[in-house]
Amino acid sequence: MDTITVSIKEKAGSFAENKDVARELRIKHIIPALKKNKTVVIDFSDVTGATQSFMHALISDTIRKFGEEVFDKLRFKNCSPLVKEVVTIVAEYMQEF
Repeated sequence: MDTITVSIKEKAGSFAENKDVARELRIKHIIPALKKNKTVVIDFSDVTGATQSFMHALISDTIRKFGEEVFDKLRFKNCSPLVKEVVTIVAEYMQEF
């Protein structure tokens, strides 16, 4: 299985809140990898938290483009309880559409 890892701390720091950084990660790394049918591991190592706006910018458009099946290819790794909660909120919200 072909996999790429996107390190959030590397680009966003220990608290992920910059929507522009999230958008850049989505456009430059996540969507191109998914288009090539690769699995994308979004690594939250050493990230204590993330805002909903960051998470929306990171994954909402991806879910819109690829549908719920995107979760077969999208993995979230090393999430703190706070990050896990934000990922869940955004993912559930997007699946309601």
